Amino acid sequence: MSTVNTVTEQLTRAGQVIEHDSFSIIDAEAGPHAYTPSQWAIVRRMIHANADFDFNGLTEFHPAAVEAGVAAMLRGGAPIVADVEMICSGLSRPRLHHFGMKPWQFISDDDVIQAAQAEDTTRAVQAMRKAHRQGLLDGAIVGIGNAPTALIELVRLIRDDGARPALVVGMPVGFVSAAESKALMSEVSQVPWIVIRGRKGGSTLVVAALHALLALAEAQQRQAAAALPEPRA
Repeated sequence: MSTVNTVTEQLTRAGQVIEHDSFSIIDAEAGPHAYTPSQWAIVRRMIHANADFDFNGLTEFHPAAVEAGVAAMLRGGAPIVADVEMICSGLSRPRLHHFGMKPWQFISDDDVIQAAQAEDTTRAVQAMRKAHRQGLLDGAIVGIGNAPTALIELVRLIRDDGARPALVVGMPVGFVSAAESKALMSEVSQVPWIVIRGRKGGSTLVVAALHALLALAEAQQRQAAAALPEPRA
C-alpha cells in the first residue's frame, strides 16, 4: 500500500491555500451544527463541491457510517459500486490506488439494458442486481447519486437477498422517488448509510463524500504509523 500523502489533491501551495481558505469560509458561514468532527469533514466537503449550505442539516448519518466507511478503506481492496459512470470518473485514481480500491458501474452494459427492457425495469435496477450477482456488494462502498431506483433496489437486496455493503452513500437527485428512496434507506438497520434528505443530491456530492472519507482514512492511517515505535538502529 502506498504511503504517498493523498489527503489533499492540491499539488501546489497556491491550490492548498485556496482549499484551506474555502474550508475556513464554510466553517465560518455554516453556523451551528450537530455533526461530529468526522461527519462535518464530509458535510463540509459536500458544501465545498457546490456551495450549497443546505447540506448542513439535510445530510444524515447512520451512527456507524463514518467508522464503517473508513474501516472498509483501511482494510484495502474494497470495491466502490456506483450507479453511474460519472461517479467512477470523478473519483481520484491516486486516492483509490492508495487503498487498492476499484470503482465499478454497469449502467450501460448490454446485458443490463436487455434485462431492463425485458422486465420493464430501469437499467439502474438491473445494474444493482448485476453487482450483487458478481459478489461486489458485500463489503463494498456503494455510491448512488443519480438513480433513485438503484437505491430502492439496493434496499431490497439488503433486506431480501442478504447483500451487505460496508457503507451506502445514498444521494440520488430528482423529483420522482428521490426523496422516498433516501427515506427508505434511512430505515435500514443492517447496513450503515449516509443520505441527503429530500430531492437534493447528485453524483458530485457522492464523489465529495467519498473523497472526504478517503482523506479521513489516510489521516487515521498516518496517525497509526506515527504512533509506532522508532525502529532500533
